[in-house]
Amino acid sequence: PEPPPPLLSVDVTGLVSQFARSFVLIFPVYVLGYLGLSFSWVLIALCGLFWIRRHRGGKTSRLGRALAFLEDEEEAVRLSVSSADLPAWVHFPDTERAEWLNKTVKQMWPFICQFIEKLFRETIEPAVRGANNHLSTFSFTKIDIGHQPLRINGVKVYTENVDKRQIILDLQISFVGNCEIDLEIKRYFCRAGVKSIQIHGTMRVILEPLIGDMPLIGALSLFFLRKPLLEINWTGLTNLLDVPGLNGLSDTIILDIISNYLVLPNRITVPLVSEVQIAQLRFPIPKGVLRIHFIEAQDLEGKDTYLKGIVKGKSDPYGIIRVGNQIFQSKVIKENLNPKWNEVYEALVYEHPGQELEIELFDEDPDKDDFLGSLMIDLIEVEKERLLDEWFTLDEVSKGKLHLKLEWLTLMPTAENLDKVLTSIRADKDQANDGLSSALLILYLDSARNLPSGKKINSNPNPLVLLSVGHKAQESKIRYKTNEPVWEENFTFFVHNPKRQDLEVEVRDEQHQCSLGNFKLPLSQLLESEDLTLHQRFHLSNSGPNSTINMKIALRVLSLEKQARSPDHQHSAQVKRPTLSKDARKSSFKPQVPVSPAPDSNKTVPASPGTDSDKKTDTAEKSQPPNASPQWPTDLSRSSSSLHASNFSYSPSHLSVKEPTPSIASDISLPIATQELRQRLRQLENGTTLGQSPLGQIQLTIRHSSQRNKLIVVVHSCRNLIAFSEEGSDPYVRMYLLPDKRRSGRRKTHVSKKTLNPVFDQIFDFSVSLPEVQRRTLDVAVKNSGGFLSKDKGLLGKVLIPLASEELAKGWTQW
Repeated sequence: PEPPPPLLSVDVTGLVSQFARSFVLIFPVYVLGYLGLSFSWVLIALCGLFWIRRHRGGKTSRLGRALAFLEDEEEAVRLSVSSADLPAWVHFPDTERAEWLNKTVKQMWPFICQFIEKLFRETIEPAVRGANNHLSTFSFTKIDIGHQPLRINGVKVYTENVDKRQIILDLQISFVGNCEIDLEIKRYFCRAGVKSIQIHGTMRVILEPLIGDMPLIGALSLFFLRKPLLEINWTGLTNLLDVPGLNGLSDTIILDIISNYLVLPNRITVPLVSEVQIAQLRFPIPKGVLRIHFIEAQDLEGKDTYLKGIVKGKSDPYGIIRVGNQIFQSKVIKENLNPKWNEVYEALVYEHPGQELEIELFDEDPDKDDFLGSLMIDLIEVEKERLLDEWFTLDEVSKGKLHLKLEWLTLMPTAENLDKVLTSIRADKDQANDGLSSALLILYLDSARNLPSGKKINSNPNPLVLLSVGHKAQESKIRYKTNEPVWEENFTFFVHNPKRQDLEVEVRDEQHQCSLGNFKLPLSQLLESEDLTLHQRFHLSNSGPNSTINMKIALRVLSLEKQARSPDHQHSAQVKRPTLSKDARKSSFKPQVPVSPAPDSNKTVPASPGTDSDKKTDTAEKSQPPNASPQWPTDLSRSSSSLHASNFSYSPSHLSVKEPTPSIASDISLPIATQELRQRLRQLENGTTLGQSPLGQIQLTIRHSSQRNKLIVVVHSCRNLIAFSEEGSDPYVRMYLLPDKRRSGRRKTHVSKKTLNPVFDQIFDFSVSLPEVQRRTLDVAVKNSGGFLSKDKGLLGKVLIPLASEELAKGWTQW
């Protein structure tokens, strides 16, 4: 018999999938029609989808080009790859090729991948699981670093201006990998991952100390001189991070994490010999401090135009200064081709071979800032000369000069010259905690023992350490679920007057926001120690009976040792010419200083210095160093300023909102405010100013409520403020309870429009106990709002109120 005809086969899964795709495409159109909305929403969605696909295609294309370049470098050069992609040995004659090293890395790559996978599974995965209960099911499902090994494009070995017991190498590294790193959180059915990574940067390798026995090298130190360039392609749920706008943010966050471990002054140290004192290698002392007087410029290009370019105007210049990973941004001078900034910054120099002072000038515009010139100065020359006060011609532009005064400050381990230094910066006559620095405090936070439990008994805390000198504060990393944490972190503080300032250390439980212990160390105690250094375990107060913290603390006096020169000696600092094009330099260098605190604020992020001042401050206090501006009378040239350490992170992306790095020698750039301030200072000099307050006054009521366990602050009103524009000011009051300067700790009043005598009558509170609040300071600033997208924003005045008063429980009202 003939076989029966075959039954009709239907691919049910494919049919359902096709129906679902059709439904997803058609349903939004139906909803738009049902709701009576415009068809433009469909066009906007299609444009957004097209933009995302184009952006991801661009990243894939760049990855492909980089892979092709690594596979056949000679062919890539022959096909005229852009100069920004060429290896370092093409640009720099003292940088050598290292093909033998690349072949070695290629042979070792499978074993390096095994080590990385072991690191992810045995170290990172348990740490993530223990960080939060919601992440208890976190795991890596796949870890494949890829077959393409790390490549070293060039090696530079330093033979001059280095210690004879060390070897310094700079490796130009590139990693372009089709890696696959997948993770999931089973509890929430969440999957994510990374499918490719690009990273390019200069890694410094220091072999020290050299010893007379095998293996001849005592230890190995690794770090990046500056943040490397990073690009990541995401998969799974994290694919949302590839959306334009989020991709730059995600890469910046990851770069900040890398900086906390691998960017100078942070480093990884690997001991090769047991006898080497690893603590000494992890306690790097800077080679020196560079004090930068950013004075003025002349004959800059006019970039602003009117009537579609027919009429040429002036520029709104500002400067970006970089020393290694430390970024400073000056204030903006409006409509001036010969701006005068008169600002001062201080920067730590850890590795002067390979580090330069880099300056770029820009014209501020609402959309994209125009380039006005750049400058690069070799720090080795500055160290040799100690003091340079010169005009420098700007590079990459047709005209323009920049006036800088550079001082190389040596770190002295003795206090012999301290009184002389204090006199030179006028720190011996005031009680200020801020101003030009006379010393540098270097601190190595090692570990703690026998910490008490948090609020819950028999539960291990999540300890972190809050360090503060005056109003400058820094925080350590958090160590989870332990009462014997090990941090091994370095911190630096610029100190105005070590004879009068203290180091305050508080161990806190991050999980329950409570104190685990504290202690205070007067810096004058370091002045009496050998080599101005203490290395010991300190007992914590208000803690367990045996709670201690192990720290190494060193004080170094900043001394300007002027070189003896003959009268006919002439020298000009060596100016390095840029090796990349202007566009390439702008894309790789132009940083974005994050929104920094208002002038005179002192919150510090790990360890890079900046200066802070504003001439719109209380001159009558006479608490600060002199201002170098020649436009001011000598006896009135003091400014209430603060010199604080800040590690300004940056990203290549350009944000429209910029705020200057506070300087110790700033002056007011708005003509109206400048004129009024000078008039008030003249009245103060003649003794005709009411209440000796040229910037005005603010009325506050401050008391502590023991029942509510809160600090209550009532902002009543202000009077006699400075007019920020012809129509007056739009003032509001901003408060922090120092050293806490987190966004959640900020308090703000409403904005009063066009008035110099605003009335607020608003009540604010801070959750803090009475013993703790007496160790804190209330930071009160009156600012001008200026409205949305207005440039008339700035500080009108500021006051720091110590709360160490016995009458705080009763309260007081005061102007």
